[in-house]
Amino acid sequence: MARKHSKHGRYEDLHDGGEQDIPDIAVACWLCGRPTGKTIVWHHPVPKSRGGRDVVPMHPICQNTLIANFSNSELQRHGMDVEALLANPNVRKFVDWVAKKDPDFTATIAKKQR
Repeated sequence: MARKHSKHGRYEDLHDGGEQDIPDIAVACWLCGRPTGKTIVWHHPVPKSRGGRDVVPMHPICQNTLIANFSNSELQRHGMDVEALLANPNVRKFVDWVAKKDPDFTATIAKKQR
């Protein structure tokens, strides 16, 4: 059943034109440090299944790289320590490679190495 009165007012009232004056702020990726593009993934450095609550902004390709190179228990051990993750040769090689790419760059990532 449709509501008779909206809780939030009319849609037009939300966009009064004042938003053009606010510049877009590019958030830096937690892993590679590049500015994020159109798509931002909010990644749990410590997996939720391991009790992680904090989230950090990342590129989808950077998140896929972490998932391909680390298990949940390894991510839990590293926690919020980016330098420990970058000590992995595969991750360091990826970050060096992706550093020159566009923020919205995407590519397929190798499968998990088990």
